[in-house]
Amino acid sequence: MASLEPGLTKSLNGGQEQSYSTGRSPMPLQHPGTQDQTYLDELISIPKGTGPGFSFRKLWAFTGPGFLMSIAYLDPGNVESDLQGGALAGFKLLWVLLWATVLGLLCQRLAIRLGVVTGKDLGEICYLYYPKVPRVLLWLMIEIAIIGSDMQEVIGTAIAFSLLSAGRIPLWGGVLITIVDTLFFLFLDKYGLRKLEAFFGLLITIMALTFGYEYVVVRPGQVEVLKGIFLPSCPGCGRKELLQAMGIVGAIIMPHNIFLHSSLVKTRVIDRSKKEAVQEANMYFLIESCLALFVSFLINLFVMAVFGEAFYHQRNEDVHSKCVNSSVSHYASIFPTNNKTVSVDIYQGGVILGCYFGAVALYIWGIGILAAGQSSTMTGTYAGQFVMEGFLQLRWSRFTRVLFTRSFAILPTVLVAAFKDVTHLTGMNDLLNVLQSILLPFAVLPVLTFTSLHPLMQDFSNSLPGKVLMTLITGLVCAINIYFVVDFLPTLHGLEYHIPLGLLLAAYVAFVAYLIWTCSIAHGARFLARGYHSRFNFGLALDPTGTW
Repeated sequence: MASLEPGLTKSLNGGQEQSYSTGRSPMPLQHPGTQDQTYLDELISIPKGTGPGFSFRKLWAFTGPGFLMSIAYLDPGNVESDLQGGALAGFKLLWVLLWATVLGLLCQRLAIRLGVVTGKDLGEICYLYYPKVPRVLLWLMIEIAIIGSDMQEVIGTAIAFSLLSAGRIPLWGGVLITIVDTLFFLFLDKYGLRKLEAFFGLLITIMALTFGYEYVVVRPGQVEVLKGIFLPSCPGCGRKELLQAMGIVGAIIMPHNIFLHSSLVKTRVIDRSKKEAVQEANMYFLIESCLALFVSFLINLFVMAVFGEAFYHQRNEDVHSKCVNSSVSHYASIFPTNNKTVSVDIYQGGVILGCYFGAVALYIWGIGILAAGQSSTMTGTYAGQFVMEGFLQLRWSRFTRVLFTRSFAILPTVLVAAFKDVTHLTGMNDLLNVLQSILLPFAVLPVLTFTSLHPLMQDFSNSLPGKVLMTLITGLVCAINIYFVVDFLPTLHGLEYHIPLGLLLAAYVAFVAYLIWTCSIAHGARFLARGYHSRFNFGLALDPTGTW
Protein backbone atom coordinates (compact mmCIF):
# COMPACT_ATOMS: atom_id res chain seq x y z
CA MET A 1 0.00 0.00 0.00
CA ALA A 2 1.24 3.50 -0.75
CA SER A 3 2.95 5.38 2.03
CA LEU A 4 2.11 8.80 3.34
CA GLU A 5 4.29 11.84 3.82
CA PRO A 6 6.60 11.72 6.85
CA GLY A 7 4.94 14.72 8.46
CA LEU A 8 1.53 13.09 8.37
CA THR A 9 2.87 9.75 9.52
CA LYS A 10 4.48 11.39 12.52
CA SER A 11 1.32 13.29 13.50
CA LEU A 12 -0.77 10.15 13.15
CA ASN A 13 1.50 8.01 15.28
CA GLY A 14 2.39 10.12 18.26
CA GLY A 15 -0.76 9.56 20.31
CA GLN A 16 -1.61 7.56 23.35
CA GLU A 17 -5.06 6.01 22.85
CA GLN A 18 -6.21 2.87 21.11
CA SER A 19 -9.60 2.51 19.51
CA TYR A 20 -11.81 -0.53 19.98
CA SER A 21 -10.69 -3.75 18.32
CA THR A 22 -12.70 -5.06 15.39
CA GLY A 23 -10.64 -8.10 14.58
CA ARG A 24 -8.21 -5.98 12.58
CA SER A 25 -5.10 -4.25 13.83
CA PRO A 26 -5.83 -1.53 16.39
CA MET A 27 -6.17 2.06 15.22
CA PRO A 28 -4.03 4.53 17.16
CA LEU A 29 -5.78 7.83 17.77
CA GLN A 30 -3.40 10.73 17.99
CA HIS A 31 -3.61 14.22 19.39
CA PRO A 32 -1.07 16.49 17.77
CA GLY A 33 0.41 18.89 20.25
CA THR A 34 -1.89 18.06 23.16
CA GLN A 35 -3.42 15.08 24.89
CA ASP A 36 -7.10 14.20 24.53
CA GLN A 37 -8.38 17.28 26.28
CA THR A 38 -10.49 20.10 25.00
CA TYR A 39 -10.03 23.76 25.57
CA LEU A 40 -12.22 23.32 28.65
CA ASP A 41 -9.37 21.28 30.22
CA GLU A 42 -11.81 19.23 32.26
CA LEU A 43 -13.08 15.70 31.71
CA ILE A 44 -16.28 14.26 33.20
CA SER A 45 -16.18 10.63 34.35
CA ILE A 46 -19.02 8.31 33.41
CA PRO A 47 -20.40 6.10 36.24
CA LYS A 48 -20.20 2.38 35.69
CA GLY A 49 -23.57 0.77 35.04
CA THR A 50 -24.92 -2.19 36.97
CA GLY A 51 -26.23 -3.84 33.84
CA PRO A 52 -26.55 -3.59 30.06
CA GLY A 53 -29.82 -1.61 30.15
CA PHE A 54 -30.54 2.10 30.05
CA SER A 55 -29.20 4.16 32.97
CA PHE A 56 -30.47 7.62 33.96
CA ARG A 57 -27.25 8.15 35.95
CA LYS A 58 -25.24 7.68 32.79
CA LEU A 59 -27.58 9.91 30.78
CA TRP A 60 -27.11 12.64 33.39
CA ALA A 61 -23.33 12.27 33.13
CA PHE A 62 -23.50 12.61 29.35
CA THR A 63 -25.94 15.56 29.57
CA GLY A 64 -24.42 18.95 28.78
CA PRO A 65 -22.85 19.08 25.31
CA GLY A 66 -26.22 18.72 23.54
CA PHE A 67 -27.78 21.59 25.47
CA LEU A 68 -24.74 23.79 24.84
CA MET A 69 -25.08 22.91 21.16
CA SER A 70 -28.83 23.69 21.18
CA ILE A 71 -28.11 27.32 22.13
CA ALA A 72 -27.29 27.98 18.47
CA TYR A 73 -30.89 27.00 17.63
CA LEU A 74 -32.16 29.74 19.97
CA ASP A 75 -30.04 32.77 19.15
CA PRO A 76 -31.59 36.18 18.23
CA GLY A 77 -31.31 35.32 14.53
CA ASN A 78 -33.55 32.29 15.03
CA VAL A 79 -36.04 34.25 17.12
CA GLU A 80 -36.33 36.92 14.43
CA SER A 81 -36.76 34.29 11.71
CA ASP A 82 -39.50 32.64 13.79
CA LEU A 83 -41.54 35.78 14.40
CA GLN A 84 -41.22 36.90 10.78
CA GLY A 85 -42.38 33.49 9.61
CA GLY A 86 -45.41 33.68 11.91
CA ALA A 87 -46.35 37.24 10.96
CA LEU A 88 -45.92 36.52 7.23
CA ALA A 89 -47.46 33.04 6.90
CA GLY A 90 -49.34 32.35 10.13
CA PHE A 91 -49.02 28.68 11.05
CA LYS A 92 -48.25 27.54 7.49
CA LEU A 93 -44.47 27.28 8.01
CA LEU A 94 -44.46 25.44 11.34
CA TRP A 95 -43.71 22.18 9.52
CA VAL A 96 -40.63 23.82 7.99
CA LEU A 97 -39.44 24.66 11.51
CA LEU A 98 -39.97 21.04 12.58
CA TRP A 99 -38.09 19.51 9.67
CA ALA A 100 -35.30 22.08 9.81
CA THR A 101 -34.76 21.00 13.43
CA VAL A 102 -34.75 17.33 12.35
CA LEU A 103 -32.17 18.12 9.65
CA GLY A 104 -30.10 19.90 12.28
CA LEU A 105 -30.28 16.82 14.52
CA LEU A 106 -29.02 14.59 11.70
CA CYS A 107 -26.02 16.90 11.18
CA GLN A 108 -25.32 17.03 14.93
CA ARG A 109 -25.49 13.21 15.04
CA LEU A 110 -22.59 13.04 12.59
CA ALA A 111 -20.61 15.51 14.69
CA ILE A 112 -21.24 13.39 17.80
CA ARG A 113 -20.13 10.21 16.11
CA LEU A 114 -16.94 11.76 14.70
CA GLY A 115 -15.86 13.15 18.08
CA VAL A 116 -16.75 10.02 20.05
CA VAL A 117 -15.20 7.45 17.69
CA THR A 118 -11.95 9.26 16.84
CA GLY A 119 -11.39 11.29 20.00
CA LYS A 120 -10.82 14.28 17.75
CA ASP A 121 -13.04 17.16 16.74
CA LEU A 122 -13.88 18.08 13.15
CA GLY A 123 -11.25 20.84 13.02
CA GLU A 124 -8.47 18.43 14.04
CA ILE A 125 -9.54 15.86 11.44
CA CYS A 126 -9.58 18.59 8.76
CA TYR A 127 -6.03 19.52 9.81
CA LEU A 128 -4.83 15.96 9.19
CA TYR A 129 -6.55 15.35 5.86
CA TYR A 130 -6.88 18.60 3.90
CA PRO A 131 -3.91 20.37 2.27
CA LYS A 132 -2.85 23.71 3.75
CA VAL A 133 -4.65 26.10 1.38
CA PRO A 134 -8.10 24.43 1.53
CA ARG A 135 -7.64 23.98 5.27
CA VAL A 136 -6.97 27.68 5.85
CA LEU A 137 -9.83 28.68 3.56
CA LEU A 138 -12.15 26.36 5.45
CA TRP A 139 -11.03 27.88 8.75
CA LEU A 140 -11.71 31.38 7.39
CA MET A 141 -15.23 30.39 6.33
CA ILE A 142 -16.03 29.03 9.79
CA GLU A 143 -14.51 32.10 11.46
CA ILE A 144 -16.79 34.30 9.34
CA ALA A 145 -19.76 32.21 10.49
CA ILE A 146 -18.70 32.61 14.14
CA ILE A 147 -18.23 36.36 13.81
CA GLY A 148 -21.63 36.61 12.08
CA SER A 149 -23.23 34.68 14.94
CA ASP A 150 -21.53 36.95 17.47
CA MET A 151 -22.87 40.01 15.63
CA GLN A 152 -26.37 38.58 16.04
CA GLU A 153 -25.73 38.22 19.77
CA VAL A 154 -24.59 41.85 19.92
CA ILE A 155 -27.67 43.01 18.00
CA GLY A 156 -30.03 40.95 20.16
CA THR A 157 -28.48 42.16 23.41
CA ALA A 158 -28.56 45.81 22.30
CA ILE A 159 -32.24 45.56 21.34
CA ALA A 160 -33.05 43.78 24.61
CA PHE A 161 -31.42 46.55 26.66
CA SER A 162 -33.30 49.17 24.65
CA LEU A 163 -36.65 47.45 25.29
CA LEU A 164 -36.00 46.78 28.98
CA SER A 165 -34.94 50.39 29.58
CA ALA A 166 -37.93 51.82 27.66
CA GLY A 167 -35.52 53.35 25.15
CA ARG A 168 -33.35 55.09 27.73
CA ILE A 169 -30.33 53.01 26.68
CA PRO A 170 -29.63 53.84 23.02
CA LEU A 171 -28.85 51.02 20.65
CA TRP A 172 -25.20 51.98 20.34
CA GLY A 173 -25.00 52.01 24.13
CA GLY A 174 -26.42 48.49 24.25
CA VAL A 175 -23.80 47.38 21.74
CA LEU A 176 -21.02 48.76 23.95
CA ILE A 177 -22.49 47.07 27.03
CA THR A 178 -21.92 43.72 25.31
CA ILE A 179 -18.21 44.27 25.95
CA VAL A 180 -18.97 43.73 29.64
CA ASP A 181 -20.62 40.34 29.12
CA THR A 182 -17.31 38.99 27.83
CA LEU A 183 -15.77 39.74 31.24
CA PHE A 184 -18.71 38.01 32.95
CA PHE A 185 -18.21 35.02 30.70
CA LEU A 186 -14.51 34.79 31.62
CA PHE A 187 -15.44 35.01 35.30
CA LEU A 188 -18.06 32.27 35.02
CA ASP A 189 -15.67 29.98 33.13
CA LYS A 190 -13.42 29.70 36.20
CA TYR A 191 -15.98 27.63 38.10
CA GLY A 192 -15.77 24.45 36.04
CA LEU A 193 -17.46 22.68 33.18
CA ARG A 194 -20.55 21.34 34.98
CA LYS A 195 -21.39 24.75 36.46
CA LEU A 196 -20.97 26.30 33.02
CA GLU A 197 -23.34 23.70 31.56
CA ALA A 198 -25.80 24.43 34.39
CA PHE A 199 -25.69 28.14 33.55
CA PHE A 200 -26.54 27.37 29.93
CA GLY A 201 -29.41 25.27 31.22
CA LEU A 202 -30.61 28.28 33.23
CA LEU A 203 -30.56 30.51 30.14
CA ILE A 204 -32.55 27.93 28.16
CA THR A 205 -35.05 27.72 31.03
CA ILE A 206 -35.43 31.52 31.02
CA MET A 207 -36.15 31.46 27.29
CA ALA A 208 -38.66 28.63 27.69
CA LEU A 209 -40.49 30.47 30.50
CA THR A 210 -40.52 33.90 28.85
CA PHE A 211 -41.56 32.80 25.37
CA GLY A 212 -43.88 30.22 26.91
CA TYR A 213 -45.56 33.05 28.85
CA GLU A 214 -46.20 34.89 25.57
CA TYR A 215 -47.70 31.69 24.13
CA VAL A 216 -50.08 31.30 27.08
CA VAL A 217 -51.14 34.97 26.95
CA VAL A 218 -51.83 34.98 23.20
CA ARG A 219 -53.48 31.51 23.27
CA PRO A 220 -53.10 30.40 19.63
CA GLY A 221 -55.58 27.82 18.35
CA GLN A 222 -54.10 24.43 19.25
CA VAL A 223 -55.75 22.53 16.39
CA GLU A 224 -54.40 24.99 13.83
CA VAL A 225 -50.94 24.84 15.42
CA LEU A 226 -50.92 21.02 15.18
CA LYS A 227 -52.05 21.19 11.55
CA GLY A 228 -49.24 23.64 10.82
CA ILE A 229 -46.68 21.30 12.40
CA PHE A 230 -47.71 18.00 10.84
CA LEU A 231 -49.26 18.94 7.48
CA PRO A 232 -46.47 19.95 5.06
CA SER A 233 -48.37 22.41 2.89
CA CYS A 234 -48.54 26.14 2.38
CA PRO A 235 -51.77 27.11 0.57
CA GLY A 236 -51.70 30.55 -0.98
CA CYS A 237 -47.96 30.98 -0.42
CA GLY A 238 -45.78 32.86 -2.88
CA ARG A 239 -42.22 34.05 -3.30
CA LYS A 240 -42.05 35.82 0.08
CA GLU A 241 -43.19 32.75 1.96
CA LEU A 242 -40.72 30.57 0.05
CA LEU A 243 -37.84 32.88 0.91
CA GLN A 244 -38.94 32.93 4.54
CA ALA A 245 -39.04 29.12 4.63
CA MET A 246 -35.48 29.00 3.30
CA GLY A 247 -34.47 31.61 5.83
CA ILE A 248 -35.81 29.38 8.63
CA VAL A 249 -33.56 26.53 7.46
CA GLY A 250 -30.57 28.87 7.26
CA ALA A 251 -31.23 30.30 10.71
CA ILE A 252 -31.71 26.92 12.40
CA ILE A 253 -28.59 25.05 11.21
CA MET A 254 -25.38 26.92 12.10
CA PRO A 255 -22.12 25.79 10.41
CA HIS A 256 -19.84 26.42 13.39
CA ASN A 257 -22.22 24.46 15.63
CA ILE A 258 -21.20 21.21 13.93
CA PHE A 259 -17.56 21.90 14.76
CA LEU A 260 -18.52 22.89 18.31
CA HIS A 261 -20.50 19.73 19.04
CA SER A 262 -17.76 17.40 17.75
CA SER A 263 -15.43 18.96 20.32
CA LEU A 264 -17.84 19.22 23.26
CA VAL A 265 -18.39 15.43 23.29
CA LYS A 266 -14.68 15.04 24.10
CA THR A 267 -15.38 16.35 27.61
CA ARG A 268 -16.57 12.88 28.69
CA VAL A 269 -14.16 10.05 29.54
CA ILE A 270 -14.80 7.25 27.02
CA ASP A 271 -12.88 3.98 26.89
CA ARG A 272 -12.21 3.77 23.16
CA SER A 273 -10.53 0.39 23.58
CA LYS A 274 -14.05 -1.09 23.84
CA LYS A 275 -16.51 -0.94 20.97
CA GLU A 276 -19.41 -1.25 23.44
CA ALA A 277 -18.29 1.90 25.29
CA VAL A 278 -18.18 3.86 22.03
CA GLN A 279 -21.64 2.61 21.07
CA GLU A 280 -22.97 3.54 24.50
CA ALA A 281 -21.51 7.06 24.31
CA ASN A 282 -23.00 7.59 20.85
CA MET A 283 -26.40 6.45 22.13
CA TYR A 284 -26.48 8.67 25.24
CA PHE A 285 -25.16 11.74 23.41
CA LEU A 286 -27.82 11.24 20.72
CA ILE A 287 -30.60 10.90 23.32
CA GLU A 288 -29.41 14.07 25.04
CA SER A 289 -29.26 15.94 21.73
CA CYS A 290 -32.81 14.80 20.89
CA LEU A 291 -34.05 16.16 24.22
CA ALA A 292 -32.14 19.43 23.81
CA LEU A 293 -33.38 20.04 20.26
CA PHE A 294 -36.93 19.12 21.27
CA VAL A 295 -36.79 21.89 23.89
CA SER A 296 -35.34 24.31 21.34
CA PHE A 297 -38.08 23.37 18.87
CA LEU A 298 -40.76 24.12 21.48
CA ILE A 299 -39.24 27.54 22.21
CA ASN A 300 -39.06 28.39 18.49
CA LEU A 301 -42.61 27.07 18.12
CA PHE A 302 -43.82 29.39 20.91
CA VAL A 303 -42.43 32.42 19.08
CA MET A 304 -43.73 31.51 15.61
CA ALA A 305 -47.17 30.50 16.89
CA VAL A 306 -47.56 33.71 18.95
CA PHE A 307 -46.90 35.94 15.96
CA GLY A 308 -48.84 33.65 13.63
CA GLU A 309 -51.92 33.96 15.86
CA ALA A 310 -51.81 37.60 16.88
CA PHE A 311 -50.10 39.43 14.03
CA TYR A 312 -50.69 37.46 10.83
CA HIS A 313 -51.51 40.02 8.10
CA GLN A 314 -51.93 42.87 10.63
CA ARG A 315 -51.86 46.35 9.05
CA ASN A 316 -49.63 49.19 10.21
CA GLU A 317 -52.55 51.50 10.98
CA ASP A 318 -54.21 48.84 13.16
CA VAL A 319 -51.04 48.37 15.19
CA HIS A 320 -50.53 52.14 15.41
CA SER A 321 -54.02 52.79 16.76
CA LYS A 322 -53.66 49.92 19.23
CA CYS A 323 -50.33 51.28 20.50
CA VAL A 324 -51.68 54.82 20.90
CA ASN A 325 -54.29 53.53 23.34
CA SER A 326 -51.93 51.22 25.24
CA SER A 327 -49.62 51.60 28.24
CA VAL A 328 -46.64 51.79 25.88
CA SER A 329 -48.06 54.56 23.68
CA HIS A 330 -44.64 56.22 23.26
CA TYR A 331 -43.75 53.42 20.82
CA ALA A 332 -46.70 54.14 18.48
CA SER A 333 -44.63 56.40 16.23
CA ILE A 334 -42.53 53.49 14.90
CA PHE A 335 -45.57 52.22 12.99
CA PRO A 336 -46.70 54.37 10.03
CA THR A 337 -50.42 54.97 9.53
CA ASN A 338 -50.90 53.14 6.24
CA ASN A 339 -52.61 49.97 5.01
CA LYS A 340 -49.42 47.98 4.42
CA THR A 341 -48.90 44.69 6.26
CA VAL A 342 -46.82 45.28 9.36
CA SER A 343 -43.17 44.27 9.07
CA VAL A 344 -41.85 42.79 12.31
CA ASP A 345 -38.42 42.14 13.78
CA ILE A 346 -37.22 41.35 17.30
CA TYR A 347 -37.53 45.04 18.28
CA GLN A 348 -40.94 45.72 16.76
CA GLY A 349 -42.09 42.27 17.84
CA GLY A 350 -41.55 43.19 21.50
CA VAL A 351 -43.29 46.54 21.00
CA ILE A 352 -46.32 44.92 19.35
CA LEU A 353 -46.63 42.43 22.21
CA GLY A 354 -46.56 45.36 24.63
CA CYS A 355 -49.23 47.24 22.66
CA TYR A 356 -51.61 44.28 22.49
CA PHE A 357 -50.96 42.46 25.76
CA GLY A 358 -49.51 45.07 28.12
CA ALA A 359 -46.08 46.30 29.19
CA VAL A 360 -45.41 43.06 31.09
CA ALA A 361 -45.42 41.12 27.80
CA LEU A 362 -42.90 43.59 26.35
CA TYR A 363 -40.50 43.31 29.29
CA ILE A 364 -40.75 39.51 29.43
CA TRP A 365 -40.00 39.43 25.71
CA GLY A 366 -36.93 41.61 26.34
CA ILE A 367 -35.69 39.21 29.04
CA GLY A 368 -36.06 36.29 26.64
CA ILE A 369 -34.11 38.09 23.89
CA LEU A 370 -31.40 39.02 26.41
CA ALA A 371 -31.05 35.36 27.46
CA ALA A 372 -30.86 34.30 23.80
CA GLY A 373 -28.16 36.87 23.09
CA GLN A 374 -26.05 36.13 26.13
CA SER A 375 -26.05 32.39 25.57
CA SER A 376 -24.88 32.60 21.97
CA THR A 377 -21.77 34.64 22.78
CA MET A 378 -20.44 31.85 24.98
CA THR A 379 -20.99 29.04 22.48
CA GLY A 380 -19.48 31.22 19.73
CA THR A 381 -16.36 31.79 21.81
CA TYR A 382 -15.85 28.08 22.44
CA ALA A 383 -16.53 27.21 18.81
CA GLY A 384 -13.94 29.79 17.75
CA GLN A 385 -11.34 28.35 20.08
CA PHE A 386 -11.98 24.78 18.96
CA VAL A 387 -11.72 25.53 15.24
CA MET A 388 -8.60 27.66 15.75
CA GLU A 389 -6.89 24.89 17.73
CA GLY A 390 -8.02 22.25 15.26
CA PHE A 391 -7.27 23.96 11.94
CA LEU A 392 -4.21 26.00 12.91
CA GLN A 393 -2.90 24.14 15.98
CA LEU A 394 -2.91 27.57 17.61
CA ARG A 395 -3.91 27.92 21.25
CA TRP A 396 -4.99 31.33 22.56
CA SER A 397 -6.06 32.37 26.02
CA ARG A 398 -9.78 32.72 26.64
CA PHE A 399 -9.51 36.50 26.93
CA THR A 400 -7.60 36.82 23.64
CA ARG A 401 -10.10 34.62 21.83
CA VAL A 402 -13.13 36.56 23.13
CA LEU A 403 -11.44 39.86 22.28
CA PHE A 404 -10.67 38.66 18.74
CA THR A 405 -14.23 37.58 17.93
CA ARG A 406 -16.00 40.41 19.74
CA SER A 407 -13.86 43.12 18.10
CA PHE A 408 -14.90 41.99 14.64
CA ALA A 409 -18.52 41.75 15.76
CA ILE A 410 -18.79 45.08 17.59
CA LEU A 411 -17.10 47.44 15.12
CA PRO A 412 -19.61 47.16 12.21
CA THR A 413 -22.56 46.73 14.58
CA VAL A 414 -21.83 49.84 16.65
CA LEU A 415 -21.44 51.91 13.46
CA VAL A 416 -24.84 50.79 12.19
CA ALA A 417 -26.41 51.34 15.62
CA ALA A 418 -24.91 54.83 15.98
CA PHE A 419 -25.65 56.22 12.52
CA LYS A 420 -28.72 54.23 11.43
CA ASP A 421 -31.96 53.21 13.10
CA VAL A 422 -33.16 49.89 14.50
CA THR A 423 -34.56 48.90 11.09
CA HIS A 424 -31.05 48.78 9.65
CA LEU A 425 -29.83 46.86 12.70
CA THR A 426 -32.49 44.16 12.34
CA GLY A 427 -31.94 44.19 8.58
CA MET A 428 -28.34 43.27 9.35
CA ASN A 429 -29.72 40.37 11.41
CA ASP A 430 -31.63 39.08 8.37
CA LEU A 431 -28.50 39.36 6.23
CA LEU A 432 -26.51 37.39 8.79
CA ASN A 433 -29.09 34.57 8.66
CA VAL A 434 -28.55 34.34 4.91
CA LEU A 435 -24.78 34.34 5.49
CA GLN A 436 -25.06 31.33 7.81
CA SER A 437 -26.99 29.44 5.15
CA ILE A 438 -24.38 30.27 2.49
CA LEU A 439 -21.56 29.02 4.73
CA LEU A 440 -23.35 25.82 5.78
CA PRO A 441 -21.80 23.55 3.06
CA PHE A 442 -18.36 24.24 4.59
CA ALA A 443 -19.42 22.33 7.71
CA VAL A 444 -21.85 19.75 6.33
CA LEU A 445 -19.56 18.49 3.55
CA PRO A 446 -16.48 17.91 5.78
CA VAL A 447 -18.46 16.12 8.51
CA LEU A 448 -20.18 13.95 5.87
CA THR A 449 -16.78 13.24 4.28
CA PHE A 450 -15.06 12.03 7.43
CA THR A 451 -17.97 10.10 8.94
CA SER A 452 -18.22 8.19 5.64
CA LEU A 453 -14.48 7.43 5.57
CA HIS A 454 -14.37 3.75 6.57
CA PRO A 455 -10.62 3.57 7.35
CA LEU A 456 -11.16 6.39 9.85
CA MET A 457 -14.52 5.44 11.37
CA GLN A 458 -14.31 1.63 10.87
CA ASP A 459 -17.58 0.02 12.05
CA PHE A 460 -19.09 3.44 12.80
CA SER A 461 -18.83 4.85 9.28
CA ASN A 462 -22.08 5.96 7.67
CA SER A 463 -24.30 3.22 6.31
CA LEU A 464 -25.52 3.37 2.71
CA PRO A 465 -28.96 4.76 3.71
CA GLY A 466 -27.20 7.30 5.95
CA LYS A 467 -24.92 8.37 3.12
CA VAL A 468 -27.86 8.78 0.74
CA LEU A 469 -29.88 10.74 3.30
CA MET A 470 -27.05 13.12 4.20
CA THR A 471 -26.17 13.57 0.52
CA LEU A 472 -29.78 14.62 -0.15
CA ILE A 473 -29.62 17.05 2.79
CA THR A 474 -26.38 18.52 1.45
CA GLY A 475 -27.99 18.85 -1.97
CA LEU A 476 -30.97 20.64 -0.38
CA VAL A 477 -28.65 23.11 1.37
CA CYS A 478 -26.80 23.84 -1.89
CA ALA A 479 -30.12 24.24 -3.75
CA ILE A 480 -31.32 26.75 -1.16
CA ASN A 481 -28.13 28.76 -1.58
CA ILE A 482 -28.46 28.72 -5.37
CA TYR A 483 -32.02 30.01 -5.05
CA PHE A 484 -30.87 32.81 -2.74
CA VAL A 485 -28.22 33.87 -5.27
CA VAL A 486 -30.60 33.72 -8.25
CA ASP A 487 -33.18 35.73 -6.32
CA PHE A 488 -30.63 38.29 -5.16
CA LEU A 489 -28.83 38.99 -8.46
CA PRO A 490 -31.69 40.93 -10.16
CA THR A 491 -31.72 43.39 -7.24
CA LEU A 492 -28.21 44.59 -8.16
CA HIS A 493 -27.88 47.31 -10.75
CA GLY A 494 -24.54 48.26 -12.23
CA LEU A 495 -21.43 46.49 -13.47
CA GLU A 496 -19.47 47.53 -10.39
CA TYR A 497 -21.54 45.05 -8.36
CA HIS A 498 -21.69 42.21 -10.85
CA ILE A 499 -17.95 41.81 -11.45
CA PRO A 500 -16.79 41.37 -7.80
CA LEU A 501 -19.89 39.31 -7.00
CA GLY A 502 -19.21 37.10 -10.02
CA LEU A 503 -15.64 36.51 -8.87
CA LEU A 504 -16.79 35.67 -5.35
CA LEU A 505 -19.46 33.34 -6.71
CA ALA A 506 -16.93 31.55 -8.93
CA ALA A 507 -14.55 31.08 -5.97
CA TYR A 508 -17.43 29.83 -3.80
CA VAL A 509 -18.57 27.28 -6.39
CA ALA A 510 -14.98 26.12 -6.95
CA PHE A 511 -14.40 25.53 -3.24
CA VAL A 512 -17.69 23.71 -2.77
CA ALA A 513 -16.82 21.56 -5.82
CA TYR A 514 -13.46 20.73 -4.20
CA LEU A 515 -15.19 19.62 -0.99
CA ILE A 516 -17.64 17.52 -3.03
CA TRP A 517 -14.67 15.92 -4.82
CA THR A 518 -12.96 14.93 -1.56
CA CYS A 519 -16.33 13.77 -0.19
CA SER A 520 -16.71 11.51 -3.24
CA ILE A 521 -13.31 9.96 -2.53
CA ALA A 522 -14.40 9.22 1.04
CA HIS A 523 -17.60 7.63 -0.29
CA GLY A 524 -15.61 5.10 -2.33
CA ALA A 525 -14.62 6.87 -5.55
CA ARG A 526 -10.93 5.99 -4.96
CA PHE A 527 -10.03 6.59 -8.60
CA LEU A 528 -10.50 10.34 -7.99
CA ALA A 529 -7.70 10.43 -5.39
CA ARG A 530 -4.53 12.08 -6.64
CA GLY A 531 -1.29 13.00 -4.86
CA TYR A 532 -1.88 14.52 -1.45
CA HIS A 533 -5.51 13.41 -1.51
CA SER A 534 -4.50 9.74 -1.46
CA ARG A 535 -4.61 10.09 2.31
CA PHE A 536 -8.42 9.95 2.01
CA ASN A 537 -7.82 6.24 1.41
CA PHE A 538 -6.29 5.90 4.88
CA GLY A 539 -7.46 6.09 8.46
CA LEU A 540 -5.37 7.05 11.44
CA ALA A 541 -4.02 3.48 11.69
CA LEU A 542 -0.52 3.53 10.29
CA ASP A 543 2.56 1.74 11.42
CA PRO A 544 5.84 3.69 11.91
CA THR A 545 6.82 3.12 8.27
CA GLY A 546 3.69 4.90 7.08
CA THR A 547 2.12 1.83 5.48
CA TRP A 548 -0.75 -0.48 6.34
